[in-house]
Amino acid sequence: MAVTDRIATEYEALTQRVGLVDRSERGKLLLTGGEVKDFLQGQVSNDVLGLEAGSGCYAVFLTHKGKMLGDMRLLDGGDAGVFVDTERASLQELFNMIRRFKLGRDVDVHKRTLERGLLSLIGPGARRVEGPEHTHRRDEIGGAAVRLVATDLGTDVLCDADDLETVRAALLAEGAEAASLEAAEVVRVESGRPRYGADLDDSVIPQEAGLNERAVSFTKGCYVGQETVARLFYRGKPNRRLLGLELSTPVESGTPLLLASKQVGKILSSVVSPARGALALALVRREANPGDELAGGDASARIVELPFP
Repeated sequence: MAVTDRIATEYEALTQRVGLVDRSERGKLLLTGGEVKDFLQGQVSNDVLGLEAGSGCYAVFLTHKGKMLGDMRLLDGGDAGVFVDTERASLQELFNMIRRFKLGRDVDVHKRTLERGLLSLIGPGARRVEGPEHTHRRDEIGGAAVRLVATDLGTDVLCDADDLETVRAALLAEGAEAASLEAAEVVRVESGRPRYGADLDDSVIPQEAGLNERAVSFTKGCYVGQETVARLFYRGKPNRRLLGLELSTPVESGTPLLLASKQVGKILSSVVSPARGALALALVRREANPGDELAGGDASARIVELPFP
């Protein structure tokens, strides 16, 4: 695992200018019908009823025991419906959940994974939408209709799959620089945002991953898994938490982490940053704290708070 010249160049674009990353592989659904928001309100962790056209939110959906089955971005498109995108690792579970629990409700689900493209503009010059994260609006790029969505690192561009190459070419002509998912992963890890399928799975409760502020409403009322999430928030502390690791040498994902010969977690996403060296995310037990030195394979690992300094 090493930094190639290509990754270094792409990383520079993503952190200093504007990089363009194709994320069209993400799972996408469109939900329409008169009861979509009411339905989602009882199924996901965030407040969907509070959304207005042009706004959105991040949310998770859970087992009855509060464990994560997946996460998603919800965009309120007004009369057009609610657009949902998610990691491919959780798409089938999300589709199954909607199909199973929408029975008897005025909710229609439309698959859009192959029909819609998704390009991410990342970097200090990448923001094209005013407002908080998930704010979105319609626009046109290269003559093609698009929807621009504010993200934590820039702007996402949603378009018809048939227009993807036209939109990509127009963005590159405007000065964006092509970058790979591999380079974007480095920037994601540095920002401290976990990804379902890499850092999160069905063993994780949202608070363990530091997702409460982003993904959970504690005032909206009941939803699947709410009791466990609320009890942990008000009455206890999670047994583990998501933290960053500064590594002495690159380490493969899945490597156990030891504190005084006791396993306290394992390496999750592991990258090599051109600016910061070998880094990783890890869910570590609460006896391990920022500043502690862990052993991970042949590497030493110093725990730090996220995002990486």
